[in-house]
Amino acid sequence: MSFRKSDGVIRMMCLGLRSGHWPSLIGAWLHFEVSFMAWLLIGALGVSIAEDFGLNSTQKGLLVACPLLGGAFLRVVVGLASDRIGAKRTGLYLLAGSIGAVVWGWLAATSYLQVLGVGLLLGVAGASFAVALPVASRAYPPAHQGLALGIAAAGNSGTVLAMVFGPRLSQLVGWHGVFGLMAVPVVLALILFWLLVLPDQPMSRTERRSSWWLELVAAMRRPSMQWLCALYGVTFGGFVGLCSVLPIFLHDQYGLDAIDGGSLTALCGLLGSLIRPFGGAVADRVGGVVVLGPVFAAIAGFMAGVAQLPPMVWAIPFLLGAIATMGFGNGVVFQVVSERFPKQIGVASGIIGAAGGFGGFLLPLWLGVLKDLSGTFRTGLYLFAAVSAAAAISVAVAVRWPRNGTSPDA
Repeated sequence: MSFRKSDGVIRMMCLGLRSGHWPSLIGAWLHFEVSFMAWLLIGALGVSIAEDFGLNSTQKGLLVACPLLGGAFLRVVVGLASDRIGAKRTGLYLLAGSIGAVVWGWLAATSYLQVLGVGLLLGVAGASFAVALPVASRAYPPAHQGLALGIAAAGNSGTVLAMVFGPRLSQLVGWHGVFGLMAVPVVLALILFWLLVLPDQPMSRTERRSSWWLELVAAMRRPSMQWLCALYGVTFGGFVGLCSVLPIFLHDQYGLDAIDGGSLTALCGLLGSLIRPFGGAVADRVGGVVVLGPVFAAIAGFMAGVAQLPPMVWAIPFLLGAIATMGFGNGVVFQVVSERFPKQIGVASGIIGAAGGFGGFLLPLWLGVLKDLSGTFRTGLYLFAAVSAAAAISVAVAVRWPRNGTSPDA
């Protein structure tokens, strides 16, 4: 029976892909894939950079968190720009900005403060999320939004490429050289995105005259927007934050070198990325809110297991399970977003994506600070498990909203 259900989901996904403009979907995925590589490049090189500058745990946490903070702030602006001047044009600007950031990391960045500056500028790569999702959403009909958004956002598998190749190339050309090499795929992505994605639809006069500020404030006042921001801060924030800091965590806690830690992080990132479209497809079929409760409960359980700091043989399955569940949850959350904000997918992607990026910024930062204060990673990991449990409780409450006759946007 389970095989039949799985076969049905796969067939539904294949039919769904044929229902829209698949070259645009490929372009959206490629934009996010390459941008994600650039966004997490400092995390992939974190062990080497930390050794060069002799950083403590707090400084290491801030090092890998800065790109996530930059991305969080820019996602709101980019989401608005995607709605108003077009997602394709905005996406080209972002890739150009990413080229500037990696060139700075290549030719300069000779101090810790300069690397932090490169990290903040790499936030333009993290803002790709608010371009890729609108491109994918507008290329597909409402019945297949979860699938299309899940595939586009599976570009966070750029984590895998960054973590696999970053530490290895660093041994050959140094971490500065890796930034220079990163410029090549970004330039290629810019060219292909320009060729593959459908032209932007011009805005009407009424839309051009509308106030972007009022649009943003109105969207942020909706309780469902605030709730989805909190949920995505756990799923995507947990995914990107944990993947960013994992090489340092594995090095400091378990003694793994940069290459082994990067390889394990890549495996975690691969699972979390590949499973995201399935999260969107399952949510299309049975309803996103119904799926979210078990997702957050599972994240809380896996992270509580990691917080025990068990032997490596147990830590690996807990980490794989946690990050895979976060990836699945990312697909589910944005299926709910596409249902509740179908005409504001750009601004919704920007606001909720910003919350996810900010959650990713907080996780490595508090892991580093609490490690310096308490002498162990256990405190910060338990805190994240508790936040995930609170998210599960919020979903249980949200499921009752329609039954009580109360709108989640009231």
